[in-house]
Amino acid sequence: MLAPTPTLTRAAELMQLEDQYGAHNYHPLPVVLSRGRGVHLWDVAGRQYFDFLSAYSAVNQGHCHPRIIAALTEQAQQLTLTSRAFFNDRLGPAEKQLCELFGYDKALLMNSGAEAVETAIKLARKWGYQEKGIAPNQARIVVAEHNFHGRTTGIISFSTDPDSTGSFGPFVPGYQVVPYDDAEALAAALADPHVCGFLVEPIQGEAGVVVPREGYLTRAAELCRQYNVLLITDEIQTGLGRTGKLLATDYEEVRGDILILGKALSGGVLPVSAVLADDVVMLAIRPGQHGSTFGGNPLACAVMQAALDVLLDEKLVDNAYRLGEIFRAEMRALQHECPNVVTLVRGRGLLNAVVIKPAADGRTAWDVCVRLMERGLLAKPTHGDIIRFAPPLVITEGELRTACALIADVIRAF
Repeated sequence: MLAPTPTLTRAAELMQLEDQYGAHNYHPLPVVLSRGRGVHLWDVAGRQYFDFLSAYSAVNQGHCHPRIIAALTEQAQQLTLTSRAFFNDRLGPAEKQLCELFGYDKALLMNSGAEAVETAIKLARKWGYQEKGIAPNQARIVVAEHNFHGRTTGIISFSTDPDSTGSFGPFVPGYQVVPYDDAEALAAALADPHVCGFLVEPIQGEAGVVVPREGYLTRAAELCRQYNVLLITDEIQTGLGRTGKLLATDYEEVRGDILILGKALSGGVLPVSAVLADDVVMLAIRPGQHGSTFGGNPLACAVMQAALDVLLDEKLVDNAYRLGEIFRAEMRALQHECPNVVTLVRGRGLLNAVVIKPAADGRTAWDVCVRLMERGLLAKPTHGDIIRFAPPLVITEGELRTACALIADVIRAF
């Protein structure tokens, strides 16, 4: 047996340190990454990989994009944090860019996606009491089954994933779960006069890239207008070009009353999230009723503006649409060739899922991902049998086809 090299020993040491000193709230693939550029990552041994997870779609603009890093370093030498106790010279321009790009009156910047979801929930409830006239403490929000909006104690109160909820109760009341992509069930729930909002992912990412039937979002928006309910669209993962449109709701020309953004809003450089709404909703919250020490900090604003500029200037939305069509065509050809391994391909743009049939010897999608890692491509399974493939939107057609060939080789050998 060959003795391990010093570099491999270093990787094992780093994984052991995480295991010993870190919480065991993740189950990573056994690779230790130390560098990234564009669509590629490198491990501590210097081995190069295609990144087909993009930090759960936070790195749409590619790793360490030079324009975003330049904005980060320039601003970091000027001013990083003031808190919202004072004005700063970066927040107003950043809010203006967001509002003009997405067509809303106001933007509220936070840090993580979960914080933005919590912000949207508070906005919807406050609007429900002030504008819809719901009795105090009676506001309800409708959510979809198999949703994923974060893991705070408030958000998991309406999760249907036992891993998120098990032994974490008691839970916050005021939510109703309906089946995803079921307009009739949604209509029945929204008829309750206590409902103030419907919170939904245009495509359910963590559930396995579940794309609703055409017309579902349009009907949901109609029902929300009919029953005077706010449509709250969580585009933290699906927004900012990931699905081949600026927002996934653009496929049906649907506009949420509250829009939630995060992840790629900073190009994966630091946590930035945002909630957008018109004045009648946003101004329901008054000074002192909501905030964050780091929300809207100058450094985040500078990075966010650069990340949005890159997304538009480099036409990454169009690239995601075009290359997504190629990727699904390649994977469906592979499904036709290997129907006993690949049972389903679905997605939009460069947010796609391949459903893997477990092998007779017990191998699963996890084993496929381990083999992909060994061949130089990083992806991660979700819900046991689903592999989500989501490369940075800066990927070229040549790089995509090389990656598709690699995936095909692994699947054929499974």
